[in-house]
This record gives sequence, C-alpha cells and structure tokens, in this order.
Amino acid sequence: MTGSVAPIPPGSTIGILGGGQLGRMLALAAAPLGYRVHVFAPEAELVAADVSAAVTRADYQDRAALSAFAASVDVITYEFENVPSDAVAFLESLRPVRPGHLALDVSQDRLREKRFVEGLGGKPAPYWVVDSLADLDSALALSGMPAILKTRRFGYDGKGQARIDRVSDAAPAFEALGGCDLILEGFVPFEAEFSIILARCPNGAEQHYPACLNTHVGGILAESRVPAVGLDSAHVAAATSLVVRIADALDYVGVLTCEFFACADGPVFNEMAPRVHNSGHWSIEGAQTSQFEQHVRAICGLPLGPVRLRAPAIEMRNLLGDEADDWQALLADPAAHLHLYGKSAAAPGRKMGHVTWFRS
Repeated sequence: MTGSVAPIPPGSTIGILGGGQLGRMLALAAAPLGYRVHVFAPEAELVAADVSAAVTRADYQDRAALSAFAASVDVITYEFENVPSDAVAFLESLRPVRPGHLALDVSQDRLREKRFVEGLGGKPAPYWVVDSLADLDSALALSGMPAILKTRRFGYDGKGQARIDRVSDAAPAFEALGGCDLILEGFVPFEAEFSIILARCPNGAEQHYPACLNTHVGGILAESRVPAVGLDSAHVAAATSLVVRIADALDYVGVLTCEFFACADGPVFNEMAPRVHNSGHWSIEGAQTSQFEQHVRAICGLPLGPVRLRAPAIEMRNLLGDEADDWQALLADPAAHLHLYGKSAAAPGRKMGHVTWFRS
C-alpha cells in the first residue's frame, strides 16, 4: 500500500466494525473533520451508535449485510481485534479496510504474534506451546512458577488466562481454558509496564506518542500516565523502533499500540493491539491531536497531526463498574475531564468511562 494514495475527503463515510466505546470516541473525533460514521456490529447495545449517522446490527459472517455496509461507506476500520479476520478479508474486496486483515491474523493468535515479533528482532516473554497436560507439565518444568497459562485466541482485559503458582494449579487451569490451543508464558520480573502508540498513513508516514506508563489491576488497565517518568530512555527508544518495524512489516494503516514490560536488560514485548487503545485515552485532552483523530487522519490518508503534550504531566484513570457513579464529584473537580460511555449496566471490571487530569 505504501506509495501515493488519494485521500478520502471530508464528507465521506467511515465504516466501523464494532460498536463499543472505542468506536464511540472514533465517531466523535471524525465529526469535526467532516466525516460521517456507520457502525456495524451484532450486539443489541452499541454505545457507538448513539453518536453515529448509521448503524447495522448484523452478524460479522452475514455476507449480504457486509456487502450492503461496504456499499454505504468509503473506508472501513475496526475498533477491536476480535472481529473475524475472514469477514475483514471479504470487506477488503469491496472497500479499503485500514488496517487490513493481516494485522488481525497476527494479533488474534498469541503464538503467531510472538513468533512474528521475534522475527523482527523483538523479545517477548519466554513461552511454550501447550496442547496437552503433558505439554503443560514439561513447560512448567522449564518456566518455573509462577507462570501464566493463556488461550492463544480471544483474550483481553485479563480474560482467557490463569496464573499457575503451584503444581496443583496446573490441571484446573488447563481445563478451565479449554484444554488445547494454549500458550504458557514464563514470569517476567518487570519494573513497570508501558505502551507505545504509533500512527501510520497509507504513504508510510508515521508519528508516535510519548510512551505511556501503565498500571493494571486484575489484568485490566487502571491508570496511564504521561510522560513515563522513570523509564530508561534507551529502552523506550528500542521499544519504539520495534513498533515501527511491526507497522512497516504489516504495511499498517491507522493507530497501532504495543504493550511492553520494562525490565532491567531492556523492553520485553507483551502484546499488540491493531487499533486505538485504552492507554491512549489521555490524548483526547492531553495531546494536540488525540489518538482517535489521528486514526481518522491515517485511514483517510490525511496528514498526521502533532502530538505534543498540552500539560507537563497527564494522568488517565479508568472508571470500572460502579466507579462511574462518582460522576458528580468528578464533574465538580475543575482539573478533571470526564468521559462516560453511555453503557446501560455497570458490572465489576466493566469499563464505564474514564477521567483525565492535567498535573503540574
């Protein structure tokens, strides 16, 4: 794709696969640039639909619905990485899809993702393929404990994984995760977690945000802080270089996020997300160009925007479950920027919104 590509002009319609909060924020970012949004997703509750010009509720494998959707839009993107790759490949025959299905093929399989990153010179956590209890026993003998057993596919926000602290944890974890197509990850003694968010255009132009320092609780992102104070600048540069190589190898178009462990001897790759990312929500108020506007610019072939920080330090905190009930107090805080996603029911660990503060 790299080369001269005609931009998709304002007034066009962007199709988004997925109707969650990331799609909602993409639609809000597209509107000031003059674009309309058409959301396609199967769920009954689609918070992105509340702020979009059109919505199609249909299964991702419904070829007739996908064809009609493609005919109504000018470019297609997706807001989460568990959209079926074959549906994206089908849509690519009808309209530009940015990023394309190759990024999904890699990111949807943890084993393929790790091997792909290794091939580009990156260092993932040590890992072993597990398809039987015997495989798991052998892998644990090499990894030691604690270790993390994960499904190869469809895991996010702490789902699809189990921590193994002792031998007696192994069999229950193996059964709970389906008993095949698993991967064991060795424990990485890290000092911090951080992410690199990069945007890439069809012509290969790239722009990246400052590294985000992240804190997870129960596998779910709790807070992100920018700049990432305390990280080794050489390690951040190495991680950023790897993300650039990943984007170039995939001929990627759009915003790409990669998460890393900060370790004493350098960055350890954790996972990639071929989309806008929770750790970049701070950029809505905190950067000259938000990650959501940047994604719209990239997929439409527009010039990328500047990413300079608007404050010396920025902190973003997720509002999980009933934490969103604190909206009155947050709105009373003159330093707080509150975002509520319009979801109807709170549940433990469910992302109901986020709040961003500028710090001195």
